[in-house]
Amino acid sequence: MRVLVTGGAGFVGSQVADLLAASGHEAVVLDALLPQAHGDGVPAWVADHEFVRGDVRDTDVLRRLLPGVDVVCHQAAMVGHGVDPFDAPDYAAHNDVGTAVLLAEMYRAGIGRMVLAGSMVVYGEGRYDCAEHGTVRPGPRTPADLDAGRFEPRCPRCGHDLVPGLVGEDAPLDPRSTYAATKLAQEHLASAWARQTGGSVWALRYHNVYGPRMPFGMPYAGVASIFRSALERGEAPRVLEDGRQRRDFVHVRDVAAANLAALTTDAGGFAAVNVCSGEPHTVGDLAVELARAMDGPQPVVVGGARPGDVRHVVADPAFARDRLGFRARTSFAEGVAAFATDPLRAPVR
Repeated sequence: MRVLVTGGAGFVGSQVADLLAASGHEAVVLDALLPQAHGDGVPAWVADHEFVRGDVRDTDVLRRLLPGVDVVCHQAAMVGHGVDPFDAPDYAAHNDVGTAVLLAEMYRAGIGRMVLAGSMVVYGEGRYDCAEHGTVRPGPRTPADLDAGRFEPRCPRCGHDLVPGLVGEDAPLDPRSTYAATKLAQEHLASAWARQTGGSVWALRYHNVYGPRMPFGMPYAGVASIFRSALERGEAPRVLEDGRQRRDFVHVRDVAAANLAALTTDAGGFAAVNVCSGEPHTVGDLAVELARAMDGPQPVVVGGARPGDVRHVVADPAFARDRLGFRARTSFAEGVAAFATDPLRAPVR
């Protein structure tokens, strides 16, 4: 199987390309090497694959690479929470225009299958239950509550704190940031394309991915990288809110395995699926375990919250298990201990 991996020099994409090659497939890596993610260098790991430096929005590049490709693994995206609203045009251009151009050129080349790197950010808050009113959708947390240190979402009907649960793929979607909005738009574009063409698209909604080759020391990086960056400077990780916000931390090699399963399984149209461990851990847990593994200072809980941050998002892994046969294999303790010394991408200067 010949697979075009867009964003294939990046954190997840490079692991997918390596796993494809190890499984007897051929990976063609396309990556723009955006300076905010890669700095100035070409990562050493692309040397093992056919590599083209180019933008997924460049139709000339796509028309050269797509003939002979069996399926596209679309990892290319501008990622992260963002720095400020001035990021919005770049997010929309890279994520949404890029996806639209790629889908159009796939149709031109007669390619009917895509695996799309999605994200749990499309959910906004996760699933919540009220003791009195059952499953409810909380609204955004108010600045007044956050300033007062009241971090748990409240029931919109009675105002009581809610109990978080596992969020399934059929949950209402409520993106809370520019990045989240563009990730949902990617899904809508891919879903429309699948209906129009009879194609197959898996949208893999990644939860909090960490592991080797993660971006290091950059404002768009995930929380695991931010904590490790602080610890390597000899500083205590700074944990927002009260540290009890729950996430699903999933190792990048498990994410690569989920991609391989999706690349070799027909979706029968468009299907979105959680890629997760199914085991909730708090952000505070991550900071404590990483500090212990790196023999660094204990985390400091600083309160506050970033605009658009949500409280709890923990995924239900059942659909991925049933449709793709995917189960995460790396435990939280094993993965975080390894992450303390994993090779990361060089800091962007």
